[in-house]
Amino acid sequence: MTAAAAAAAVTGFATPAHAGQDRHDDRKLRRIIDRMSLEEKVGQLFVMRVYGHSATAPDQADIDANLQDIGVRTAAELVERYHVGGVIYFSWAHNTRDPRQIAELSNGIQQAALAQPTPVPALISTDQEHGIVCRVGEPAALLPGAMALGAGGSRADARRAAQIAGEELAAVGIRQNYAPVADVNVNPANPVIGVRSFGSDPAAVAGLVAAQVTGYQRAGVAATSKHFPGHGDTTVDSHVGLPTISHTRAQWSELDAPPFRSAIAAGIDSIMTAHIVVPALDPSGDPATLSRPILTGILREELGYDGVVVTDSLGMEGVRTRYGDERVPVLALKAGVDQLLNPPKLDVAWNAVLRAVRDGELTEARLDESILRILRLKAKLGLFRRAYVSRAGVDRVVGSAAHLAQADRIAEATTTLLRNEGGFLPLNPARHGSVLVVGADPASPSGTTGPPTTTLATALTELGFTATALSTGISPTAARIEEAVAAAAGKDVVVVGTYNVTGASPQRTLVARLVATGVPVVTVAIRNPYDIAWLEGQRATLATYSWTDVELRAAVRVLAGRARPRGRLPVPVQDAEEPAKVLHPVGYGLSYR
Repeated sequence: MTAAAAAAAVTGFATPAHAGQDRHDDRKLRRIIDRMSLEEKVGQLFVMRVYGHSATAPDQADIDANLQDIGVRTAAELVERYHVGGVIYFSWAHNTRDPRQIAELSNGIQQAALAQPTPVPALISTDQEHGIVCRVGEPAALLPGAMALGAGGSRADARRAAQIAGEELAAVGIRQNYAPVADVNVNPANPVIGVRSFGSDPAAVAGLVAAQVTGYQRAGVAATSKHFPGHGDTTVDSHVGLPTISHTRAQWSELDAPPFRSAIAAGIDSIMTAHIVVPALDPSGDPATLSRPILTGILREELGYDGVVVTDSLGMEGVRTRYGDERVPVLALKAGVDQLLNPPKLDVAWNAVLRAVRDGELTEARLDESILRILRLKAKLGLFRRAYVSRAGVDRVVGSAAHLAQADRIAEATTTLLRNEGGFLPLNPARHGSVLVVGADPASPSGTTGPPTTTLATALTELGFTATALSTGISPTAARIEEAVAAAAGKDVVVVGTYNVTGASPQRTLVARLVATGVPVVTVAIRNPYDIAWLEGQRATLATYSWTDVELRAAVRVLAGRARPRGRLPVPVQDAEEPAKVLHPVGYGLSYR
């Protein structure tokens, strides 16, 4: 496509990007690779962030941020200078304000990509796991996250949720999604995975991962299972440190590997690496992202995977601990990686790969191997034939009434009732008309939804209750706790939204003080279901696994008896004082008679 044709396509948008898929022809793709300069080849390996809502005319603050971060002004200049093969969208980078804007940005990036000396469409990606990791917010459909879907236990619902998400991503030009999470969360103290996992049972996780792979890829979006070889049993966040997984090879094969095997069997398009050390798989001490024994020996040769391998963000401390920023991308490619995601200093990483080829440390044939995989994926997605998206497709697909109704239905099946003393629930406006909602108000995962206390109170009011909201925060002060106690006077019920409660959490004091008032207390664990182990005296407890509106509204329908609680714990909850003792096993969940 010529630059003029590309510009014309952007002006009016074009046919929806997910309308069809091309069968790739390696001979044609190799001819494209042969036409590339070395600089273009290096660029194809990188997937990079960029600030701004527009590819050519971002706000001045975003221009300034880009100049400081990557030395260019705009997304179009990023593609022109570095020939990047992909761009990753973030809400904090102002890439995802609204659906039409996202589509315009995508089309602008594609115009820049197709204006390169060797025109190759860009592969635009994001992290749209849903639940607590969500880059594209309302009016797009918000869906339950992985652990919520694990609580629902339905592969059909998991597949449908992924297909809805995929259809909406494809409509705005995002064709690679870094989901589903394939980590098996066996450690309640895991600070980085937790509710992003489907659960603690490898077989259950494997089934749900395969279902989501099918859903995303039916919608024309490349699914990405992560984080290989498995990030579920750690107490260290790889964003800030380098975790070590102490599983034996047999334990890894039994616990961590099944979801990845399942994803590969389902035809997964891409797999993301983990910045973790697994001595049983590679005793060198290198993180998996830089480990040839893990990525080539196990993933490629043992598991037989020949799709795209993408790193987790190269700006994370877990991959920067042992080597400098100029060595990491070279070592990742030598290990077997294809896509280099989000290096902290693009010029350093890009030039390091270029220099490694010129110096003979990497061969051009090695680059061609990865580029062929990337181009195969772009061809499979139909991007060579149809890189642009249409305004009509955006308006028809994103946040459609059918999608929103399905999201509500799926969410209702995930809400988990963990305690209901004396059959206190469901609430009835005639008996429990006056409700105080207090608790934690973490920031919206997508940046488009309101505080959880407000969402809960509003939903209760819509169902006939008189509900007021008071945000007490994740770490409520003594003064704030007393304010909540005073506000509880005269109320029929207090609903407390809890968030990551631990032994030292002042949220425990908040709940205890409210229980002491004599007003019945109901807690809603809006992230980790483990909160219940640390709390006493409440009449009932629900778990929602995230605080997005769709899950909180579903919880309110359960509270009010408009829906039956059907979720079952996908992870065990251990006793707070005796961790070896299981308080509630996998599969536990109450319902109404």
